[in-house]
Amino acid sequence: MQVLFKLLSLEMTRKLLCRKVNKSAFKAYLKFKLPSPQNEIKDTEFIVLDFETTGLDSRKDSILSIGYTVIRNNRVVLRENGHQIIKQDKALRSKNVAIHQITDTDAQQGVDKKEALDALLMVMAGKVLVAHHAEIELGFINKLCNEIYGFSIPIRVVDTMKLEKKRLQRRHSGFKSNQLRLFNIRKSYGLPRYKAHNALEDAISTAEVFIVMVAKYCGEEKCRLRMFL
Repeated sequence: MQVLFKLLSLEMTRKLLCRKVNKSAFKAYLKFKLPSPQNEIKDTEFIVLDFETTGLDSRKDSILSIGYTVIRNNRVVLRENGHQIIKQDKALRSKNVAIHQITDTDAQQGVDKKEALDALLMVMAGKVLVAHHAEIELGFINKLCNEIYGFSIPIRVVDTMKLEKKRLQRRHSGFKSNQLRLFNIRKSYGLPRYKAHNALEDAISTAEVFIVMVAKYCGEEKCRLRMFL
């Protein structure tokens, strides 16, 4: 079945899954039509997402915290921010605590991963996902969705790291991989540096970068979602 979904469009996959999945937060997510690539950016809602994790491999690592914000009408909607620490089954490594400042006590008092996923799905419904190095967030979301609901999530994704890489490649000049780091992109666009390794702050930071990218890509012209997918 998963192989079949890979051959279908995202919208066809959503419709098929909506008929197969039982009543749940995942089912509620699937009832919302995915934004069309032909939509104008100003008419499209985005959820800008960041995870802090125990590592980068979704097969063996876990989510420590979830942070997100919403973009609507090309503006960051701060009142719709969200941040949750996820309950952990085992003690955190000292390296994780040093980087993310999330302690074992924080993790023990965190939200159950299914509860966190269900709440996130409700916010994601009908929106486009924006993330920096989006394959990481998408990998962890799909791990949870497959674990809890048996299927990966159909969603349109904008990756600010890939967009910046394309921009630099179009300049036909060499660039270093660290230029694709979020804080370096912010610096190149004249944006102030935020503290890293906080999921909510990184989500807001990514949202601001995406809004600047939209302005640079489109100027005064109509900006279609397909230009960023």
